[in-house]
Amino acid sequence: MRTWPAIDVHRLSEPDLLQAALTDLDVVAVDERSDEMWRVFFGSTASRDGALELLRQDFPASDFTTVDVADEDWAARSQSALRAVRIGNLIVAPPWDVPSRAAIPGHGAIGAPHVVVIQPSMGFGTGHHATTRLCLAALQQFDVRGSTVLDVGTGSGVLAIAARRLGAARVIAIDDDPDAVQSARENADANGTPIDFRVADLRRIVLSRFDLVLANLTGALLMQTAGRLQDLTAPRGPLILSGFTPGEEPAVLASFARLRMLDRAQEDDWVCVTLRQEAVFE
Repeated sequence: MRTWPAIDVHRLSEPDLLQAALTDLDVVAVDERSDEMWRVFFGSTASRDGALELLRQDFPASDFTTVDVADEDWAARSQSALRAVRIGNLIVAPPWDVPSRAAIPGHGAIGAPHVVVIQPSMGFGTGHHATTRLCLAALQQFDVRGSTVLDVGTGSGVLAIAARRLGAARVIAIDDDPDAVQSARENADANGTPIDFRVADLRRIVLSRFDLVLANLTGALLMQTAGRLQDLTAPRGPLILSGFTPGEEPAVLASFARLRMLDRAQEDDWVCVTLRQEAVFE
C-alpha cells in the first residue's frame, strides 16, 4: 500500500501564520485534527524533509514530527468536513456541498447569490481562510461589470472566478506555481468561467493596467512588489491587498504610501485593505 509523507504539528502557537506558510510549500492536504495538532501531507519525501527544516526555523514554539501515513482515503476524509461558505452575495462551495437551485435565495432573480465551486486541495482558497473571505468581501464593494481584473497569486482561482461571476469582462490570473495554475484552470472550467491564467512572476510579466487588482500574498511579497502593483492599477482603480498581519500592516502600508486607503477589514489575525491613488481625489 502506498504511504504519504507527512508532518504532525503539535503545540500550534500561530495557526494562521502556519497556514499561510504552508501555501508556499508542496502540501497536498492538511488534516486539522484539533486545535493543538495538525497533520500536513506532502507530495514527496524530499518536499516533506525540506519543509520540516523551514518550519522548525520559522515556528520554534511548535513541535514537528515526521510520519508516513498509509493511503486509506485520508485526502477525502480530511476534506469531507468542508462545507459551502457564504460571503456577501457569493457562495463558495466544494463540489459535494453545492446548494441546489431551490436552496439559493432568490435564484434566477437580479441580485441572487452567485455560486463558485472550488475543488479543495488543502482547504486554502475555498472561503475557509480569512484572507480569502476578506478579499471576496472587498471585491463586492465595487461594480466590476464590464471591467478588467488582475488576480495576483491566484492559488485556487477563487478570486478570479468570483470576479467573472460578478460580471468582469476580462480577468487575468497569475501565479508562479504551475500546479496552482493547473488547479485554478480546472476550477474555472468547472464553473464555466473563461479566465486567462498564466504561470508568471509578477515582477517580470508584461501587462497593461487593470480596472481592479487583487493581491492576496504575504506581507513580505506585497512590500517587494508594491511599485509593480501600483503601476498595474488604473487611475481611480481599487487595489485590494491581503495576506498580512496587523503587526506587518504599518510596513505594508508604508510601501503603498502614495495611495489612499478606502477601506480596511480584519478577521482573526489577518488584514485586508483597499487602496486607491490619492492623486485622483479633489
